[in-house]
Amino acid sequence: MNVGELTVLEKVCRPTKGARHITLIDPAKQTPEVAAQRAMVAVECGSAMIFVGGSTDTPDKVVHATCSAIQEALELRMFAASQNPTSEEADWDIPVVLFPGGAHALSPAADAITFMMLMNSTKRAFLVGEQVRGAPYLEQFGVEALPTGYVVCAPGGRVGEVGAAELIQSTDVEKVHAYALCAKMFGFSLLYLEAGSGADAPVHPDLIAKAATVDGLTLLVGGGLRTAADVRQAVGAGAKWIVTGTITEDASSMDELRERLLRLVNACSN
Repeated sequence: MNVGELTVLEKVCRPTKGARHITLIDPAKQTPEVAAQRAMVAVECGSAMIFVGGSTDTPDKVVHATCSAIQEALELRMFAASQNPTSEEADWDIPVVLFPGGAHALSPAADAITFMMLMNSTKRAFLVGEQVRGAPYLEQFGVEALPTGYVVCAPGGRVGEVGAAELIQSTDVEKVHAYALCAKMFGFSLLYLEAGSGADAPVHPDLIAKAATVDGLTLLVGGGLRTAADVRQAVGAGAKWIVTGTITEDASSMDELRERLLRLVNACSN
């Protein structure tokens, strides 16, 4: 898919006022067709990127089918928009980015991948093992890598458990600052502070604010962001991208999904 003249990394790191929103779609939670419908609603609501991933045991066939369905739906919307240049519809030139649980969950249909080191993991697999396994496939697929430092904060949720993370507590402001400095010195472009999927509380704003003091990193924050107030607090602390997934997964209809997403997306700039 054509995502414009800029690379995905350039688009992600481009300075903007406020923050931008990412909708995370877990391919294990719905069919590819429903995933594509959800992604289209997300883009209509203003999400600027679609993440595909989340579950640690989703096979690559399911991930690929989901990425392909979303890309096909985006291409159809882009074509329709091109036939009506005066239309004020959403920008459909949106990157589809893998957010993988491991090297098993890759797809050549994605535009890019958050190529992550789970920096506070105690397992080699999440520091470099899965990355080494996946790198040759990504090279073969031509999927752009987005160098990402990934730090799991309390409460941590399932990713904290599976990733054997030494969780960053709400008072660990100097520690999160050290991780942010380390990510910068490693050459990462992105730093993702994660509270865990479905977490009962988001990343503490003090941690976000301290990490945001390190220049040269684009800060993503996700996990536990259920309300517009949660989002505004994270953005006010310095988040440049807000990632939400669980809050939209249990929507009973596409109308409810749209209503929830609009609240969260609007809060990114308010």
